[in-house]
Amino acid sequence: MPLVHISMFKGRTMEQRREMVKEVTDSLVKTLQCDKEAVRIVIREVERDDVSVGGVLYSDLD
Repeated sequence: MPLVHISMFKGRTMEQRREMVKEVTDSLVKTLQCDKEAVRIVIREVERDDVSVGGVLYSDLD
């Protein structure tokens, strides 16, 4: 059973989330040759001040 964890910034629409999980599921079914019912996806939304790059918070990059 594939289990995928996806972390992304808050702010995506429900339609974007639906499309993303469909596309990820379809890709796993194709490459791993598994049933789509076996695919599990966990979405974790984070704030921009929870992630940094090069020692700088994303919230400070805006």
